[in-house]
Amino acid sequence: MVKDVKTSTTDTAIKPRYVTTPDAAIHLGLSPRTLEKHRCYGTGPTYRKLGGRVVYGIDDLEAWAELGMRRSTSDPGWGEVRPAKQGSPHAPVKAAKS
Repeated sequence: MVKDVKTSTTDTAIKPRYVTTPDAAIHLGLSPRTLEKHRCYGTGPTYRKLGGRVVYGIDDLEAWAELGMRRSTSDPGWGEVRPAKQGSPHAPVKAAKS
């Protein structure tokens, strides 16, 4: 005789700590290409390389997005999310060719 064993399942899904570029872009409401540009220019959220894969921590994405938080158009805020373009103050400067 086989007993019917009920396993208790909970609705607590394990949330990922790290997400790939496409998933991070969806989380932030950006295109993956924009996020890649931010990564190249040094203006985006902190990322990690695990093997050959680029991943973003959910907490890092949230912290970067918080830099752009404002309560009104006159609110100067305490940080700034820079555009993904060369020449941004936080972007690395290319060395001059000799």
